[in-house]
Amino acid sequence: MNNQLENKNDLKKLLNLLPEKISENIYTHCKLQDLLEVVIDIGRYPEARYITETVYINNEKININDITYITNQIENFSDDNRAGIEKTLHRISAIKNRNNKIIGLTLRVGRAIYGTIKIIEDFIHSGKSILLIGKPGVGKTTMLREIARVLADEGNKRVIIVDTSNEIGGDGDIPHNGIGKARRMQVSNPSLQHSVMIEAVENHMPEIIIVDEIGNQLDALAARTIAERGVQLIATAHGNTLENLMANPTLTDLVGGLQAVTLGDEEAKKRNSQKTILERKSPPTFDILIEIHGWYKVAIYDDVSKMVDQTLRGKKFNPEYRMVNNEGDIESIKSNNDLSPNTNNKTLPDNKLENLDNIPKEPIISILPYGINKGKLQQVINDQNKNVIISKDPNEYDILVTTKNYYRRKTKVLLTAEKIGKPIYVLRRNSYNQIQTLFHTLFKKKKNNPNIQIAIEEAELAIDKISNGEPQVNLNPQSAYIRYLQHELAENNGLESYSTGENTQGRYVTIYKE
Repeated sequence: MNNQLENKNDLKKLLNLLPEKISENIYTHCKLQDLLEVVIDIGRYPEARYITETVYINNEKININDITYITNQIENFSDDNRAGIEKTLHRISAIKNRNNKIIGLTLRVGRAIYGTIKIIEDFIHSGKSILLIGKPGVGKTTMLREIARVLADEGNKRVIIVDTSNEIGGDGDIPHNGIGKARRMQVSNPSLQHSVMIEAVENHMPEIIIVDEIGNQLDALAARTIAERGVQLIATAHGNTLENLMANPTLTDLVGGLQAVTLGDEEAKKRNSQKTILERKSPPTFDILIEIHGWYKVAIYDDVSKMVDQTLRGKKFNPEYRMVNNEGDIESIKSNNDLSPNTNNKTLPDNKLENLDNIPKEPIISILPYGINKGKLQQVINDQNKNVIISKDPNEYDILVTTKNYYRRKTKVLLTAEKIGKPIYVLRRNSYNQIQTLFHTLFKKKKNNPNIQIAIEEAELAIDKISNGEPQVNLNPQSAYIRYLQHELAENNGLESYSTGENTQGRYVTIYKE
């Protein structure tokens, strides 16, 4: 609860920077906990971006006075056009015109979220250097912050954070509580990050150094220097996959670097390859590479050198996939029988490991989207962790999903689907929430579990009690998935909720009225 209240108070500090005509509309939105950022551009309507949607805040376009009102409350922007709010994790980024005048702002919400590294915690404590990669916004920086806290507080390690944009430890001289006892070194200019990385090793005797966004060759060289001195390095880098890093000439050194090698005739014939091939140049800077697909889904390459070598030889290297299931347990899927402890491991043949979403937990449903945004559909598939595939063949699918506008047109695709008896689901709008509702319909059998029904009824009774004047009600301990449903029910009824309790004794939900 303290973490939730702290995040809520920090959010108010960010929203209070906005003109009242904007902030009051955001406060009335029922999903403040899902707010990602507020976008302000001159001549455009202000936007609030949430996890699942973008909302126009009001019907008045932004003018220069609105921008000035915000920037007057902020200290000077750094060379990377970023600023922060002291003792918070928020980030304000500026867009400037040719005359160096600010014409747009992105107010990014920063939150300290505990428990995000449970899925990889055994590797974090291994002492090996780890590189985290993943698309922007997937939660890499949030994980780094939690890693720093866990290693410093629970592991009693000497942890130094090289905090280039103050995103890990927050703005100001006193770092945010989210990093625990870890120490933080700020960087005066982003181009000097590599110098501060070396300074951290030489001056402060760290056991672990944490860096966000290794982005250039000097940073990569500094990372290698740190790793060669026996200091555990945990960092993030630009790139979604291992192949991205291998193809990036600036960052390829992080995974060992590549060099062209000319083979003799006999060796080339033996390898059945061309005479000039690519090989790994040196040992990789990082022992382990983790692709972050989300806080509850990762792919782990625990031997980077072997993985790079096999990839260069045209062989497929299957990582270990981990995910948190609906009960809150960690499932680990490998291509061999070397299963890690403390997880509910499953072993699948190699041909089932090409994509984590193909793990057969439920019957595969093939959806043909017609007038539906494929990106939103894929996002729901990933978030819900359902065994659903998007069909690219208009003749091969299980169900067709469309919107009212498209359905009214009665095109050939729709008429054919009706003729052959394919189920057609018609959504009111082409939105994330509508697609999410569709999934609840498709997979509703899961909620027919009697234990879930009892837990839902208990939450409904608690909501009635609060409506009749009780300040808060504690529910019985439940699994992570059932607690999620109870939180969802409380939110839909305009109430607040949080989970508490130890996992060994059972975590439970408390519902209250703010």
